[in-house]
Formats: sequence, structure tokens, C-alpha cells
Amino acid sequence: MVRTVNAIVQLAIETICANLISMKNLSRHLAALLTTAWVGGLWATGYLAVPVLFYAQPDRQLAGELAGQMFALVGYLGMVCGMYLLIQRIAVFGQAALRQVLFWIVAVMLLFTLAIHFGIQPIMADLKAQALPLDVMHSALADRFRMLHGMSSVIYLTQSLLGAFLVINTHRA
Repeated sequence: MVRTVNAIVQLAIETICANLISMKNLSRHLAALLTTAWVGGLWATGYLAVPVLFYAQPDRQLAGELAGQMFALVGYLGMVCGMYLLIQRIAVFGQAALRQVLFWIVAVMLLFTLAIHFGIQPIMADLKAQALPLDVMHSALADRFRMLHGMSSVIYLTQSLLGAFLVINTHRA
């Protein structure tokens, strides 16, 4: 009976210690999940959902509006994930985080998210509003809209590639 109680107590202590060790790694696990969500969202939205949307939806204006909403949601996700990842790296590594490539990859990705979300997208939305009742692509503003869309696409592609680098190198660390 005493051996059974000792075994139960020993098992409880081992379980508690394992949970404490697991809690110690909670910020790292959460960082891995948020990196996956952010980069996965970038790739799934930009290279899967939006192309399918434009292929399947005959109304290109509606497809563009829906794509814009999806990109906005991915932008908000990126802001939350990016801020957490930067704060987490500083909390874990202190000032040494500022000398790490992965910290700066996240920072650049976050800056790209902010530039698209608060810089380029509002200008594009304003151009669409100015073009009404026409579709912006059939208005005098089409060239400016195309230029901004192209800039946004290049930034998004760069951000997606940085995200792939981040995922690959985060799992090595």
C-alpha cells in the first residue's frame, strides 16, 4: 500500500514537473503556432483562395472586393502575430534579439503588412470610390490603380518569401 502511494506521489510530481517544463516553453510554442498561422494565411489567401475566387467569380469587381476583405483579415492576423513574435523574441533573448536575422525578418514582414494595410490599400479603396459608378479598371484612374496593385503584389510576394524563410529557419533554431 505504501509503495502504491509512493508511486502515485512520484507520478504526480513527475507530471507536475513535465507541465512546468511545458509551460516554460509556452511562449515558444505559441510563437511557432502564430508563425504558422501568419505565413500559412499569407500563402493560402494570396496563392490559393484569391486566384480561385477570380477564376470562379465572373464578376471581377465583386471578386476584387472579396479578395480585399480576405487580404485585410490576413493583414490584421499579421499585425497580431508580428507584434507577438517581436515581443516574444525580445522577452526571450533581450537585446541580443536585435542582432538576430529572424527578428529582423519578422520586423520587415510586419512593416510590409502595415504599409499594405494602412498605406496602399486605403489609396486603392479611394481610387475605387472616385471611379464610381464605373469599375476603377474602366476609369481614368486605372493606370494608377494598376501601379498600386503591382506594388502591393510585389510587397506581398516578398513578404511571402520572407515568411517561408522564417518558417524554415524557425524550425531549425
